[in-house]
Amino acid sequence: MTQLRRLLPLAAALALTACPRLDPMQRQAKYKAYQPSSYYPDGLAMRDPPEGTVPYHGLLDPTVETGLGADGKPLALSPLPFDQALLARGKARFDVTCAACHGVLGDGDSQVALNMSLRRPPSLHLYRERPDGYIFQVISEGFGLMPSYAHSLSVHDRWAVVAYVRALQLSQHATVDQLPAELRGRLEKETR
Repeated sequence: MTQLRRLLPLAAALALTACPRLDPMQRQAKYKAYQPSSYYPDGLAMRDPPEGTVPYHGLLDPTVETGLGADGKPLALSPLPFDQALLARGKARFDVTCAACHGVLGDGDSQVALNMSLRRPPSLHLYRERPDGYIFQVISEGFGLMPSYAHSLSVHDRWAVVAYVRALQLSQHATVDQLPAELRGRLEKETR
């Protein structure tokens, strides 16, 4: 009985703190977005942003931000031109963010993958026929057990990773006749 008396004030305090009607933030006078307002002459509570306001999102072309074309389908090719700087950035971000699961060659062979009992990460080489926008969307939104990396990779970095994945795919599936003539000749000399 004495323990019950000791717990009674604690239970009452917990009940009071959990009651939303007593929360000052709940009781404050405020308008919600679509409510009418007598405060403004136009009678609307929702206001336009002040002139010169810069939105957090929407600064880039929507195709760059989403990886989708105007038709709503993934872009066939990256909207960013592939160059050495983009590939270098893609490699750096891939090595930090993706290689732990997908392996340094993108083949799904890594120590983390070996320890995954539910489902191993797939080889990225299986996605050579998918559009660049598809790979961008998977990085952005996640897929299956893979989470979204939009919070840790900027839009530019995600496209850089797409460029590097394409370079990995090409490097692992290139044929000899795709090599420039001088490299092909050097390879032929070395294999004799």
